[in-house]
Amino acid sequence: MKIGIISDTHDNKENLKKTLSFLKKEGIKILIHCGDVATEETLEYILENFEGRVLLSLGNVDKDHQLEEKIREKKKNLEIFSDFGEIKLGNKKLAFCHFPEKGEELANTGKYQIVFFGHLHYPKEKKIKNTKLINPGNLANLYFKATFLIYDLENDKLELKFLEKLNQI
Repeated sequence: MKIGIISDTHDNKENLKKTLSFLKKEGIKILIHCGDVATEETLEYILENFEGRVLLSLGNVDKDHQLEEKIREKKKNLEIFSDFGEIKLGNKKLAFCHFPEKGEELANTGKYQIVFFGHLHYPKEKKIKNTKLINPGNLANLYFKATFLIYDLENDKLELKFLEKLNQI
């Protein structure tokens, strides 16, 4: 099983469209978003164009736009986490959040194999104890090229994807 990990879309629907198209082509059914979707319209776009489960940890921009309050009705494929989320897939326990400080705090607990976080806008990987702390970069193409991650759970392999290198529309 593979999952997609994205962060900091900041309403860049063109990059989001390319990424979601790639995830669909790869048959990915779980998407972790590490925050800063930005607006309700962009979140609705994700939900309309991704056929699987979406796990969203709210970022500072999402909170500024009161995203959680605007998405009042329960969406069947969306789970929103104000501070951080966690998920167990197979024998892997993963956590995800927006802020690096929270990511480090989660990694220091030793409860997770991987903690994903956003906010920095550039890819970063660090090991704390036995936990990988990883930032997928940003989809907005702000301050750093647009990137996202694919995580293959069966092979425990992470692959950083540069949006500009994808062969698609």
